[in-house]
Amino acid sequence: MGRLGLAFSTFFKVLGNRDFAEAVREIDPAAKRLPAPAPTTTKPTPAPVATAKPPAPVKPKRSDAVTLLAALQREARLVDFLMEEVSSYSDAQIGAAVRDVHRGGRDVLNRMFAVVPLRNESEGTAIDVPAGTDPQTVSLVGKVTGQPPYRGRLVHGGWQASKLDLPEWTGSDASARVIAPAEIELG
Repeated sequence: MGRLGLAFSTFFKVLGNRDFAEAVREIDPAAKRLPAPAPTTTKPTPAPVATAKPPAPVKPKRSDAVTLLAALQREARLVDFLMEEVSSYSDAQIGAAVRDVHRGGRDVLNRMFAVVPLRNESEGTAIDVPAGTDPQTVSLVGKVTGQPPYRGRLVHGGWQASKLDLPEWTGSDASARVIAPAEIELG
């Protein structure tokens, strides 16, 4: 539970916090080899031309990370589970709760991202890593010395999204950061 919980919380912190993402980039050897984002250049815009059309209404903005987190909360109660202090619960009680979180979370990931393995070989299979391999697709771990090509064994096959189908935000700007509404029971 310790590594899984850390992985989930790190994932969401990286998505939602640019400074935290940069700190992770500093400690991840694969991320250090990535080029820095290219500076953006802007083209001069021509002078506006008067038109009779009124401007289109501006859609409220919401982070895709909050949209995903809201879906994981709604369907798997992930935020409730992670924010709960679990030290007073038995392993059996935590395990029972994890089953529901796992089932709902997996459904969300499959529906929104159709998550599939990045590599199809079995763990432990010998793998050749040629020069020029995209560091976003392969993370070299262990004693990395010399120059590619490398040969090692597959420790984890990785994951990739085969689609991206996040629901469009239709709420207000004021509620764009709401992960789950407060529930009020009326008598």
